[in-house]
Amino acid sequence: MKKKVKKIILVAGARPNFMKIAPLWREFKKFPAEFEPLIIHTGQHYDRNMSDVFFRDLKLPAPDICLGVGSGTHAQQTAGVMVAFEKVLHKENPAIVMVVGDINSTLAAALATVKFRCARNTPGPFLAHVEAGLRSFDRTMPEEINRLLTDTISDLLFTPSVYADHNLIQEGIDRNKIHCVGNIMADSFRRFFSGSNIRSRVAKRYGLKRGNYILLTLHRPGNVDDRKTLMRILKVVAEISSSLPVIFPCHPRTRKNLRLFNLEKFLRKSKVIFSEPLGYLDFSSLLSQSRVVLTDSGGVQSETTIMNIPCLVLRESTEWLETLDKGSATLVGINLKKIKGTVHRVMAGRYKKSSIPPLWDGRTARRIVQILRSIM
Repeated sequence: MKKKVKKIILVAGARPNFMKIAPLWREFKKFPAEFEPLIIHTGQHYDRNMSDVFFRDLKLPAPDICLGVGSGTHAQQTAGVMVAFEKVLHKENPAIVMVVGDINSTLAAALATVKFRCARNTPGPFLAHVEAGLRSFDRTMPEEINRLLTDTISDLLFTPSVYADHNLIQEGIDRNKIHCVGNIMADSFRRFFSGSNIRSRVAKRYGLKRGNYILLTLHRPGNVDDRKTLMRILKVVAEISSSLPVIFPCHPRTRKNLRLFNLEKFLRKSKVIFSEPLGYLDFSSLLSQSRVVLTDSGGVQSETTIMNIPCLVLRESTEWLETLDKGSATLVGINLKKIKGTVHRVMAGRYKKSSIPPLWDGRTARRIVQILRSIM
Protein backbone atom coordinates (compact mmCIF):
# COMPACT_ATOMS: atom_id res chain seq x y z
CA MET A 1 0.00 0.00 0.00
CA LYS A 2 1.35 3.41 -0.99
CA LYS A 3 2.24 5.66 1.93
CA LYS A 4 0.45 8.97 2.29
CA VAL A 5 2.65 12.04 1.87
CA LYS A 6 3.22 13.57 5.30
CA LYS A 7 2.92 17.31 5.65
CA ILE A 8 5.74 18.73 7.80
CA ILE A 9 5.50 22.25 9.22
CA LEU A 10 8.85 23.90 9.89
CA VAL A 11 8.44 26.86 12.24
CA ALA A 12 10.84 29.81 12.06
CA GLY A 13 10.70 33.18 13.72
CA ALA A 14 14.18 34.69 14.14
CA ARG A 15 17.68 34.69 12.64
CA PRO A 16 18.98 31.48 14.28
CA ASN A 17 15.85 29.60 13.22
CA PHE A 18 16.39 30.26 9.52
CA MET A 19 19.81 28.56 9.51
CA LYS A 20 18.25 25.55 11.25
CA ILE A 21 15.22 25.02 9.03
CA ALA A 22 17.13 25.50 5.75
CA PRO A 23 18.98 22.14 5.81
CA LEU A 24 15.84 20.40 7.09
CA TRP A 25 13.73 21.81 4.24
CA ARG A 26 16.32 20.72 1.67
CA GLU A 27 16.55 17.21 3.14
CA PHE A 28 12.77 16.73 3.25
CA LYS A 29 12.54 17.86 -0.39
CA LYS A 30 14.69 14.87 -1.37
CA PHE A 31 11.75 12.60 -0.53
CA PRO A 32 8.71 14.13 -2.29
CA ALA A 33 6.79 10.86 -2.16
CA GLU A 34 7.05 10.85 1.65
CA PHE A 35 7.18 14.46 2.87
CA GLU A 36 5.74 17.85 2.01
CA PRO A 37 7.62 20.51 4.02
CA LEU A 38 5.95 23.87 4.65
CA ILE A 39 7.83 26.87 6.05
CA ILE A 40 5.89 29.00 8.54
CA HIS A 41 7.48 32.35 9.38
CA THR A 42 5.98 33.76 12.57
CA GLY A 43 7.40 37.23 11.98
CA GLN A 44 9.04 37.43 15.41
CA HIS A 45 12.01 39.09 13.65
CA TYR A 46 10.42 41.67 11.40
CA ASP A 47 13.52 43.73 10.50
CA ARG A 48 14.38 43.02 6.86
CA ASN A 49 18.06 42.50 7.64
CA MET A 50 17.11 40.02 10.34
CA SER A 51 14.67 38.08 8.18
CA ASP A 52 14.23 38.39 4.40
CA VAL A 53 17.92 38.49 3.61
CA PHE A 54 18.45 35.18 5.42
CA PHE A 55 15.94 33.40 3.20
CA ARG A 56 17.77 34.72 0.15
CA ASP A 57 21.24 33.86 1.45
CA LEU A 58 20.21 30.38 2.53
CA LYS A 59 18.49 29.77 -0.83
CA LEU A 60 15.16 29.11 0.82
CA PRO A 61 11.87 29.77 -0.96
CA ALA A 62 9.57 32.45 0.39
CA PRO A 63 7.71 31.16 3.46
CA ASP A 64 4.51 29.28 2.66
CA ILE A 65 2.74 31.23 5.40
CA CYS A 66 3.74 34.41 7.24
CA LEU A 67 2.02 35.08 10.56
CA GLY A 68 3.32 38.64 10.91
CA VAL A 69 3.29 38.65 14.70
CA GLY A 70 6.03 41.28 15.16
CA SER A 71 7.23 42.71 18.45
CA GLY A 72 5.65 42.95 21.89
CA THR A 73 6.14 41.64 25.39
CA HIS A 74 6.98 37.97 25.80
CA ALA A 75 3.36 37.26 26.69
CA GLN A 76 2.01 39.23 23.74
CA GLN A 77 4.39 37.63 21.28
CA THR A 78 3.80 34.10 22.57
CA ALA A 79 0.03 34.53 22.60
CA GLY A 80 0.04 36.11 19.15
CA VAL A 81 1.92 33.19 17.64
CA MET A 82 -0.33 30.66 19.40
CA VAL A 83 -3.53 32.22 18.09
CA ALA A 84 -2.23 32.59 14.54
CA PHE A 85 -0.53 29.18 14.46
CA GLU A 86 -3.66 27.39 15.67
CA LYS A 87 -5.41 28.59 12.51
CA VAL A 88 -2.57 27.15 10.43
CA LEU A 89 -2.96 23.79 12.16
CA HIS A 90 -6.68 23.69 11.39
CA LYS A 91 -6.07 24.57 7.76
CA GLU A 92 -3.03 22.40 7.01
CA ASN A 93 -3.57 19.42 9.35
CA PRO A 94 0.12 18.44 9.37
CA ALA A 95 1.54 15.08 10.38
CA ILE A 96 4.51 16.70 12.14
CA VAL A 97 5.25 20.14 13.54
CA MET A 98 8.97 20.79 13.85
CA VAL A 99 10.16 23.62 16.07
CA VAL A 100 13.79 24.68 16.44
CA GLY A 101 15.81 26.55 19.04
CA ASP A 102 14.44 28.39 22.05
CA ILE A 103 12.72 31.63 21.04
CA ASN A 104 9.14 32.63 21.91
CA SER A 105 7.90 31.30 18.56
CA THR A 106 9.34 27.88 19.43
CA LEU A 107 7.35 27.56 22.64
CA ALA A 108 4.23 29.18 21.19
CA ALA A 109 4.04 26.82 18.21
CA ALA A 110 4.75 23.84 20.48
CA LEU A 111 1.97 24.77 22.92
CA ALA A 112 -0.50 25.44 20.12
CA THR A 113 0.31 22.04 18.59
CA VAL A 114 -0.26 19.95 21.70
CA LYS A 115 -3.41 21.88 22.68
CA PHE A 116 -4.74 21.46 19.14
CA ARG A 117 -4.09 17.73 19.44
CA CYS A 118 -5.79 17.54 22.84
CA ALA A 119 -8.85 19.40 21.59
CA ARG A 120 -9.26 16.92 18.73
CA ASN A 121 -8.40 13.91 20.93
CA THR A 122 -6.10 12.51 18.25
CA PRO A 123 -2.46 11.29 18.41
CA GLY A 124 -1.24 13.82 15.84
CA PRO A 125 0.32 16.01 14.81
CA PHE A 126 3.59 14.85 16.33
CA LEU A 127 5.73 17.58 17.84
CA ALA A 128 9.49 17.47 17.23
CA HIS A 129 12.04 19.81 18.82
CA VAL A 130 15.37 20.31 17.07
CA GLU A 131 18.17 21.50 19.38
CA ALA A 132 16.49 19.93 22.41
CA GLY A 133 18.10 19.43 25.80
CA LEU A 134 20.20 22.59 25.98
CA ARG A 135 20.25 24.07 29.48
CA SER A 136 21.90 27.15 30.97
CA PHE A 137 20.37 26.37 34.39
CA ASP A 138 19.49 30.05 34.64
CA ARG A 139 15.73 30.42 34.91
CA THR A 140 15.92 34.19 34.74
CA MET A 141 16.49 33.73 31.01
CA PRO A 142 13.22 33.57 29.02
CA GLU A 143 14.92 31.19 26.59
CA GLU A 144 15.57 28.69 29.38
CA ILE A 145 11.85 28.59 30.20
CA ASN A 146 11.09 28.12 26.50
CA ARG A 147 13.55 25.21 26.31
CA LEU A 148 12.24 23.45 29.42
CA LEU A 149 8.59 23.68 28.46
CA THR A 150 9.10 22.80 24.79
CA ASP A 151 11.11 19.69 25.67
CA THR A 152 8.55 18.59 28.25
CA ILE A 153 5.68 18.50 25.75
CA SER A 154 7.54 17.31 22.62
CA ASP A 155 7.21 13.79 21.21
CA LEU A 156 10.62 13.70 19.54
CA LEU A 157 13.72 15.41 20.91
CA PHE A 158 16.62 15.88 18.51
CA THR A 159 19.69 16.89 20.53
CA PRO A 160 23.03 18.40 19.46
CA SER A 161 25.21 16.47 21.92
CA VAL A 162 25.48 13.97 24.76
CA TYR A 163 25.43 16.94 27.15
CA ALA A 164 21.87 17.68 26.02
CA ASP A 165 20.94 14.00 26.24
CA HIS A 166 22.12 13.94 29.85
CA ASN A 167 20.05 17.00 30.74
CA LEU A 168 16.88 15.43 29.37
CA ILE A 169 17.50 12.10 31.08
CA GLN A 170 18.13 13.88 34.39
CA GLU A 171 14.76 15.60 33.97
CA GLY A 172 13.02 12.25 33.60
CA ILE A 173 12.35 12.41 29.85
CA ASP A 174 11.68 9.04 28.22
CA ARG A 175 14.95 7.93 26.59
CA ASN A 176 13.02 6.61 23.58
CA LYS A 177 12.10 10.20 22.66
CA ILE A 178 15.74 11.35 22.62
CA HIS A 179 17.87 11.20 19.47
CA CYS A 180 21.39 12.65 19.42
CA VAL A 181 21.82 13.98 15.88
CA GLY A 182 24.40 16.79 16.14
CA ASN A 183 24.33 20.54 15.61
CA ILE A 184 21.96 21.57 12.81
CA MET A 185 23.78 24.92 12.40
CA ALA A 186 26.86 23.04 11.22
CA ASP A 187 24.83 21.87 8.21
CA SER A 188 24.33 25.40 6.92
CA PHE A 189 27.88 26.47 7.61
CA ARG A 190 29.45 23.50 5.88
CA ARG A 191 27.14 23.93 2.88
CA PHE A 192 28.01 27.58 2.28
CA PHE A 193 31.52 27.86 3.74
CA SER A 194 33.31 24.65 2.89
CA GLY A 195 37.06 25.11 2.51
CA SER A 196 37.83 28.47 0.91
CA ASN A 197 34.31 28.90 -0.45
CA ILE A 198 33.73 32.32 1.12
CA ARG A 199 31.87 34.47 -1.38
CA SER A 200 31.24 37.54 0.75
CA ARG A 201 33.48 40.62 0.48
CA VAL A 202 32.16 42.28 3.60
CA ALA A 203 35.54 42.23 5.42
CA LYS A 204 37.20 44.03 2.52
CA ARG A 205 34.35 46.55 2.45
CA TYR A 206 35.17 47.56 6.01
CA GLY A 207 38.93 47.47 5.50
CA LEU A 208 39.41 44.38 7.69
CA LYS A 209 42.13 41.78 7.22
CA ARG A 210 41.66 38.07 7.86
CA GLY A 211 42.61 37.10 11.42
CA ASN A 212 43.21 40.70 12.48
CA TYR A 213 39.93 41.95 13.91
CA ILE A 214 37.32 41.26 16.58
CA LEU A 215 33.66 40.62 15.82
CA LEU A 216 31.17 41.85 18.43
CA THR A 217 27.47 40.98 18.78
CA LEU A 218 25.13 42.12 21.57
CA HIS A 219 21.41 41.63 21.89
CA ARG A 220 20.42 40.01 25.20
CA PRO A 221 18.15 42.16 27.40
CA GLY A 222 20.45 41.70 30.40
CA ASN A 223 23.28 43.34 28.47
CA VAL A 224 21.54 45.96 26.35
CA ASP A 225 18.42 47.06 28.26
CA ASP A 226 20.35 48.61 31.17
CA ARG A 227 22.35 51.74 30.35
CA LYS A 228 25.12 51.12 32.91
CA THR A 229 25.68 47.54 31.77
CA LEU A 230 25.69 48.46 28.10
CA MET A 231 28.04 51.37 28.71
CA ARG A 232 30.39 49.13 30.68
CA ILE A 233 30.62 46.69 27.78
CA LEU A 234 31.08 49.45 25.22
CA LYS A 235 33.89 51.05 27.22
CA VAL A 236 36.00 47.91 27.28
CA VAL A 237 35.26 47.24 23.61
CA ALA A 238 36.25 50.80 22.73
CA GLU A 239 39.51 50.34 24.68
CA ILE A 240 40.29 47.08 22.86
CA SER A 241 39.51 48.68 19.50
CA SER A 242 42.43 51.08 19.94
CA SER A 243 44.82 48.18 19.35
CA LEU A 244 42.70 45.76 17.28
CA PRO A 245 39.80 46.64 14.96
CA VAL A 246 36.35 45.74 16.30
CA ILE A 247 33.35 45.44 13.98
CA PHE A 248 29.90 45.60 15.53
CA PRO A 249 26.89 44.55 13.39
CA CYS A 250 24.16 46.03 15.53
CA HIS A 251 20.98 44.14 16.40
CA PRO A 252 17.77 46.25 16.11
CA ARG A 253 17.11 45.93 19.86
CA THR A 254 20.62 47.15 20.68
CA ARG A 255 20.46 49.94 18.12
CA LYS A 256 17.20 51.19 19.66
CA ASN A 257 18.78 51.27 23.13
CA LEU A 258 21.94 52.98 21.93
CA ARG A 259 19.72 55.80 20.73
CA LEU A 260 17.54 55.73 23.84
CA PHE A 261 20.57 55.92 26.15
CA ASN A 262 22.33 58.47 23.93
CA LEU A 263 25.34 56.17 23.49
CA GLU A 264 25.68 56.30 19.71
CA LYS A 265 27.98 59.33 19.93
CA PHE A 266 30.29 57.51 22.35
CA LEU A 267 30.47 54.50 20.08
CA ARG A 268 31.14 56.52 16.96
CA LYS A 269 33.95 58.46 18.71
CA SER A 270 35.73 55.15 19.35
CA LYS A 271 37.48 53.04 16.72
CA VAL A 272 34.66 50.47 16.80
CA ILE A 273 33.29 49.90 13.30
CA PHE A 274 29.51 50.18 13.56
CA SER A 275 27.37 48.43 10.93
CA GLU A 276 23.75 47.54 10.28
CA PRO A 277 22.62 43.91 10.81
CA LEU A 278 24.16 41.59 8.24
CA GLY A 279 22.76 38.71 6.23
CA TYR A 280 23.82 35.12 6.77
CA LEU A 281 26.61 35.04 4.17
CA ASP A 282 28.14 38.37 5.18
CA PHE A 283 27.94 37.66 8.89
CA SER A 284 29.30 34.12 8.61
CA SER A 285 32.12 35.39 6.41
CA LEU A 286 33.08 37.98 9.04
CA LEU A 287 32.84 35.32 11.73
CA SER A 288 35.01 32.82 9.89
CA GLN A 289 37.78 35.35 9.23
CA SER A 290 37.83 37.01 12.67
CA ARG A 291 40.58 36.59 15.26
CA VAL A 292 38.27 36.76 18.26
CA VAL A 293 34.50 36.95 18.77
CA LEU A 294 32.78 38.76 21.64
CA THR A 295 29.13 37.77 21.89
CA ASP A 296 26.15 37.14 24.15
CA SER A 297 24.49 34.92 21.53
CA GLY A 298 24.31 31.18 22.12
CA GLY A 299 23.97 30.58 18.40
CA VAL A 300 27.08 32.60 17.54
CA GLN A 301 28.91 30.84 20.36
CA SER A 302 28.02 27.52 18.79
CA GLU A 303 29.13 28.70 15.34
CA THR A 304 32.54 29.78 16.63
CA THR A 305 33.21 26.24 17.83
CA ILE A 306 32.24 24.89 14.40
CA MET A 307 34.75 27.37 12.88
CA ASN A 308 37.37 27.00 15.65
CA ILE A 309 37.36 30.76 16.39
CA PRO A 310 38.12 31.92 19.97
CA CYS A 311 34.88 33.14 21.51
CA LEU A 312 34.41 35.27 24.64
CA VAL A 313 30.85 34.84 25.89
CA LEU A 314 29.51 37.99 27.56
CA ARG A 315 27.27 36.02 29.92
CA GLU A 316 27.53 34.32 33.31
CA SER A 317 26.06 31.03 32.04
CA THR A 318 25.51 29.26 28.76
CA GLU A 319 23.35 26.47 27.37
CA TRP A 320 26.17 25.36 25.04
CA LEU A 321 28.32 23.58 27.63
CA GLU A 322 30.18 21.53 25.05
CA THR A 323 31.63 24.71 23.55
CA LEU A 324 33.23 25.46 26.91
CA ASP A 325 34.53 21.96 27.62
CA LYS A 326 35.63 20.93 24.13
CA GLY A 327 35.07 23.96 21.92
CA SER A 328 36.49 27.44 21.51
CA ALA A 329 34.29 29.40 23.95
CA THR A 330 35.06 30.96 27.36
CA LEU A 331 32.59 32.59 29.73
CA VAL A 332 33.76 36.10 30.65
CA GLY A 333 30.52 37.79 31.72
CA ILE A 334 31.02 41.55 31.74
CA ASN A 335 34.19 41.32 33.83
CA LEU A 336 36.37 43.94 32.14
CA LYS A 337 39.65 42.52 33.45
CA LYS A 338 38.71 39.03 32.31
CA ILE A 339 37.65 40.23 28.86
CA LYS A 340 40.87 42.16 28.24
CA GLY A 341 43.02 39.40 29.71
CA THR A 342 41.43 36.71 27.55
CA VAL A 343 41.75 38.81 24.39
CA HIS A 344 45.43 39.30 25.25
CA ARG A 345 45.95 35.54 25.66
CA VAL A 346 44.35 34.90 22.28
CA MET A 347 46.57 37.47 20.58
CA ALA A 348 49.64 36.04 22.34
CA GLY A 349 48.79 32.53 21.11
CA ARG A 350 48.10 31.23 24.62
CA TYR A 351 44.39 30.48 24.26
CA LYS A 352 43.07 27.00 24.90
CA LYS A 353 43.04 24.34 22.20
CA SER A 354 39.59 23.36 20.98
CA SER A 355 37.92 20.58 19.02
CA ILE A 356 34.62 20.16 17.21
CA PRO A 357 32.11 17.99 19.14
CA PRO A 358 31.01 14.66 17.65
CA LEU A 359 28.27 14.79 14.98
CA TRP A 360 28.81 18.50 14.26
CA ASP A 361 29.68 17.36 10.76
CA GLY A 362 27.01 18.88 8.52
CA ARG A 363 24.85 15.74 8.38
CA THR A 364 22.36 16.52 11.16
CA ALA A 365 19.37 17.14 8.86
CA ARG A 366 20.08 13.85 7.10
CA ARG A 367 20.03 11.97 10.41
CA ILE A 368 16.78 13.65 11.50
CA VAL A 369 14.97 12.82 8.27
CA GLN A 370 16.22 9.23 8.32
CA ILE A 371 14.90 8.80 11.85
CA LEU A 372 11.51 10.19 10.80
CA ARG A 373 11.43 7.91 7.76
CA SER A 374 12.04 4.90 9.99
CA ILE A 375 9.39 5.66 12.61
CA MET A 376 6.59 7.46 10.76
